[in-house]
Amino acid sequence: MALLESLTDPEVLAAVNDAANRLDDKDSVALAQAASAGIARLEAVRFRALAQLNRHREGVRSVAQEVALALSVTDNHAGAMVAAADALTTRPPRTLHLMDEGKLAGFSAMKVASATVWLSDEDARAVDALLEGRIAKKNPDQVRKAANHAANTIDPDGAGKRAEQHREGRRLTMRHGETGVASLEVEDGPVEKVAAAYQRIDREARALRGAGETRTLDQLRADVALDLLLGGQGGVSERSEVFLYMDLFTYLGLNDDPAELAGHGTIPAALARHIASGENSVLRRIVTDPLSGQVLDLGRDRYRPTAGLAEFVRVRDRECRRPGCHRPAQACDLDHAVPWQHGGHTADTELVDLCRRDHRLKDEPGWTYHLSSDGTLTITTPTGQRHDSTPPPLHEPRPTNDEPPPC
Repeated sequence: MALLESLTDPEVLAAVNDAANRLDDKDSVALAQAASAGIARLEAVRFRALAQLNRHREGVRSVAQEVALALSVTDNHAGAMVAAADALTTRPPRTLHLMDEGKLAGFSAMKVASATVWLSDEDARAVDALLEGRIAKKNPDQVRKAANHAANTIDPDGAGKRAEQHREGRRLTMRHGETGVASLEVEDGPVEKVAAAYQRIDREARALRGAGETRTLDQLRADVALDLLLGGQGGVSERSEVFLYMDLFTYLGLNDDPAELAGHGTIPAALARHIASGENSVLRRIVTDPLSGQVLDLGRDRYRPTAGLAEFVRVRDRECRRPGCHRPAQACDLDHAVPWQHGGHTADTELVDLCRRDHRLKDEPGWTYHLSSDGTLTITTPTGQRHDSTPPPLHEPRPTNDEPPPC
């Protein structure tokens, strides 16, 4: 470990950074290339470490969650890293060697692992041999295309089976972007259905173009797609529950403190007021402790009544309580921090929201959960690392004599 730390010694890097400020264009490009090669070599080290961890744990599901916590990455990315690490250290050795030489980035190497995942070990090594002289210093998209082509060349009879397996992996994902925006994607959908869906969206979007329309065609396509999903065109309109947290003074326009949309994060006050004033919005009362900003009580006037305690915990937690997981609380399981069969109680002081995957994680060997009196959930991983999660306050703590700002 000391040797590895010396490779990223802060004093050495500080000297390099200082020198970088005095380089000409040619040397600046050369330094960037050298840094990228060094990063690739370190990524190869990381893949080997993750593969070793996975072997020690015999590939249990919770390895990805522990890696996500330890490296501060999303669960999906952690799972992809672990799968790639396991593949790259056992099946395509030449690809990993290219990383050791600084000629292939880790993200590009993951494309090779993904393209060969359905192949036998023998065929994967054959693909690896074909790619050795073709993918060095290529970008990820070039590597992906070359790897898929090589896989189809080595195993043409399996191409149909691989396509079927890919289609079985179809899923809908949501990715949060910058403030106030997010992306919805159907991943690995059947190509004929995706193409047909796009053509319908494009056709309806083009039909809306006319006199007085100020939206671009891209904006129209996005609006039409969302309208179709929400039943706004040709379907029954539906209401979906989304939690928006905003200070009363912000809602009244007396200040511009940011609000929070569960699962997304903070949004500007003006956008929050726009959402809250929408025709499908349902206003409700949430009482907070002015000293801490934490939820004390909920108003009961709402569109669809639910069990009081479950609702309280979901509003308090906002999201899955495992650090790094941002699934909204209303899509999570309500779980006892101390299992019911081990003496847990059904009370707000012992209940937390966990998504289905993190709910199951509690049953994995070596994982322990502890909920303290102040609401802090401490998760201890099998390697002994501790990760804390506390519901954020709905507003900044205030003195008891807080007055609304002047109009």
